[in-house]
Amino acid sequence: MATQKLYAGVKLREIRSRLELTQKEFAAKLGVSLPYLNQMENNNRPVSTTVVLALAQEFGVDVTELSTGDSERLVSDMREAMADPVLAEATAPLADLRLTASNAPAFARAFLELHRAYRQTHERLASLDEALGREDVRMQPSPWDEVRDFFHYCDNYIDAVDHAAETFANRALAADGIRPAAIRTLSDLGVTLEMTDADPLRHYDPATRRLSISARAAFETQTFQILLQLALLQSDKLLEATLDLARFQSDAARAIAKIGLANYFAGAAMMPYTRFLEAARETRHDLEVLANRFGASIEQVAHRLSTLQRPGAKGIPFFFVRVDQAGTITKRHSATRLQFARFGGACPLWNVHRAFETPGRFLRQLAETPDGMRYISLARDVSKPGGHFGAPVRRYAISLGCEVRHADALIYADHMDITTPEAFEPIGISCRICERTHCHQRSVPPLERRLTINENQRGILPYEVD
Repeated sequence: MATQKLYAGVKLREIRSRLELTQKEFAAKLGVSLPYLNQMENNNRPVSTTVVLALAQEFGVDVTELSTGDSERLVSDMREAMADPVLAEATAPLADLRLTASNAPAFARAFLELHRAYRQTHERLASLDEALGREDVRMQPSPWDEVRDFFHYCDNYIDAVDHAAETFANRALAADGIRPAAIRTLSDLGVTLEMTDADPLRHYDPATRRLSISARAAFETQTFQILLQLALLQSDKLLEATLDLARFQSDAARAIAKIGLANYFAGAAMMPYTRFLEAARETRHDLEVLANRFGASIEQVAHRLSTLQRPGAKGIPFFFVRVDQAGTITKRHSATRLQFARFGGACPLWNVHRAFETPGRFLRQLAETPDGMRYISLARDVSKPGGHFGAPVRRYAISLGCEVRHADALIYADHMDITTPEAFEPIGISCRICERTHCHQRSVPPLERRLTINENQRGILPYEVD
């Protein structure tokens, strides 16, 4: 596969602005001409290897900043929005979408916000929402979607919260361990902890300062919930300051995000960044070994691996997703070029759907997306029992993966034939925006392609995609 050229004009301008340099001064320090720098900043030319090296040597810039996933996320989201039937006549070449994402990211986000408002309006009309007819109704994104996008465009890494959790964890590990330290800290705050043989999983009474944790839950889940409550009490100012920067549009979104940040703190405290990154590299990302070493669940470890994007100390860029038995994505994040559909389910050819058929086993898959990128994908089912007879069991499947170029650092890639193109299964993002024309598992036609219907012939599909 040809190496993709690096267009990072927006990032170059951000770096220059941060250094408080003029274009002329910046060009001189990078060893390029002023017109050449201007062309790179406007994405008329790719960033050269000479410039990348100069940024690292002259300014100490983490060059991974140049290949941030924001642009690819915006491109993927815009492609999905452009595939909407309402925009059927407004075709936009992929090259144009990439230019928009690179040169005008604020405009791209505004377009996505407008499309999301349209979808919400359409859904309300279709379901005869009670808000119809009210003149004071403002169409805003759902709080859940707003929070999801916040973490999505933060690269699922929240620096201040991560550092705070790591500081707490390092002190705890120097003493008697994470869980005892968390319980002791809660006690210092005047909180009484009790384990109860009842639901719910976690309950905190502010009046009595009593925290109840269900003894029915798995040990790692109990620890996670104790740390989550500690974050809400001890790190409240930090969480609120982070929420202020996010500027959510509704109180509901802010409240959901606060729980999300507390969850983030809990995971980062159980698996402190530096120690966890070193262990991940040492074990070649063996999820079971990491789970045992850090007292976490397989899902918690997989999710944590997808957050290791600290500037200057980044881990492998992973994608992480969790789906339910209906194929609906309930968690998603990608630090890779592979981006998930914002609406609907995932590609049916992806091994995450087969994980339900083989409980307790890891499934490996070599996959190739329509853009020619190749990945190794790991999938496994995760069951969450209710803790007593008759309680419902929640069943999900998770997938963790990365580009195949990182195979040497991944134990799950051992003995897989990554050199043969035929070994890679063709997958897509979702049927509605997938470019493949001969997929035997296609559920709906691609919305941005014309169809040919031949009543005298039937192939795999009842139509042909032009």
